[in-house]
Amino acid sequence: MNPLDYRRIAIFDLDHTLLPIDSDYEWGQFLCRIGAVDVAYFEQRNKDFFAQYQAGTLDAREYLEFALGTLATFSPEQLATMHQQFMHEVINPALLPAAYDLIAKHNNDLVMIITATNRFVTEPIAQALGVQHLIAAQPEISTDGRITGKLIGNPTSGSGKVDHLHAWLAQRNTTLGNFEQSHFYSDSHNDLPLLELVSHPVATNPNARLSAHANAHGWPILKIFND
Repeated sequence: MNPLDYRRIAIFDLDHTLLPIDSDYEWGQFLCRIGAVDVAYFEQRNKDFFAQYQAGTLDAREYLEFALGTLATFSPEQLATMHQQFMHEVINPALLPAAYDLIAKHNNDLVMIITATNRFVTEPIAQALGVQHLIAAQPEISTDGRITGKLIGNPTSGSGKVDHLHAWLAQRNTTLGNFEQSHFYSDSHNDLPLLELVSHPVATNPNARLSAHANAHGWPILKIFND
């Protein structure tokens, strides 16, 4: 269906919202386990960036170009093989019925995922969840199909999610205000710019800061995992 045909839009964050794990962090850990990177260096950098993300101090572009730079060292064929293994070993066991059930509640709505994680990591995950529309950090691709290590445009995190959503809708000749209802599900206070924009914000498996904000503003809190 054309986005203009929908009355409602349902937007989902990915990590810790539809997944009980952080796919970006787990991808880094996976690369370490299979020996694809310098383990000591990469693991420490990955942990440092993840701690910054949790604290809300992450420089999104710096992190993304670190992660994309790692991808740039491999051919498209190598990346495809590694991602298939990653899906099998890490992601598929984390695709839980509760996530599918939550998405299914919006089966008559325009459904999309907006994530700060790059498209290489997340596109197969969105497909596995049955979500057609994905906004994610976009890696630059060279003419021979290789990831260059550079980020196209701005990061899809924080207020960047709002900017990218507006741009995506504008390309389809509509706006968020054209929907009768707009829902956004997220676990993180980093997503407050978009949560405060939609008509129906839902704090989903929220961290402590988002939980406090949701309680203060009367937002629903949804916990779909048992961790």
